[in-house]
Amino acid sequence: MITLALKLLIVHFLADFALQPDSWVAAKNKKQQKSPFLYYHIGIHVLLLLVVFQFDWSYWLLFLVYTLSHFIFDLVKLFLNGRLNPRFLFAIDQMAHLIVIFLLVGFYNSFNIDWNTLISPGILLFIATFLALTSVSSVIIKQMMSRWNVQSLENDESLKNAGKYIGMLERLFIFGFILLHQWQAIGFLIAAKSIFRFSDLSRAKDRKLTEYMIIGTFISFGLAILISVLYLYVADAL
Repeated sequence: MITLALKLLIVHFLADFALQPDSWVAAKNKKQQKSPFLYYHIGIHVLLLLVVFQFDWSYWLLFLVYTLSHFIFDLVKLFLNGRLNPRFLFAIDQMAHLIVIFLLVGFYNSFNIDWNTLISPGILLFIATFLALTSVSSVIIKQMMSRWNVQSLENDESLKNAGKYIGMLERLFIFGFILLHQWQAIGFLIAAKSIFRFSDLSRAKDRKLTEYMIIGTFISFGLAILISVLYLYVADAL
């Protein structure tokens, strides 16, 4: 089962990412089904399937379903391009491909899904912790920092919501470091962030901005450590 899944994933990753130039993607978006690169792309999928499965024709149904589904999903994606958010469209497209791979693996290798495991206390605890480290912490930090005038401190050249996503990522990194018992890595993360921020703060020559960034960083790191330690404590108790 794992071998079959890995073979299909390798084909998908190679054909959809490694072996698909940006020029092909641009041409497909422009001419849609009339673009020859759409059919070159599908052809690469077919060729890779045959090579990876060593021309084993006992998988002919898998070849057919995989190829047709990929062609249909790509066509739908091309027709919806420009009508939907490109990031949302990309995510839905990739999810559809992965679902097909999952179903094909399940068809050739029967396996049972224990749904009770998916809603076990451990899984629910991890989901709650993930939400606490990302969305919940972002709102808490925003509320705690709202006493200062953020608009006057923000840089117009900054990417939209960049600070929010940077904070989420750093808290997830801290969570991972604590799970691995690599507490010293948190210090390296603080040092790395300080180095990247130092040039911006020194150019700004704004004491308020510097203090604002330091306070926000300490709150973010503090929440991440607190939530991660609570996760370990509750996980041990389960």
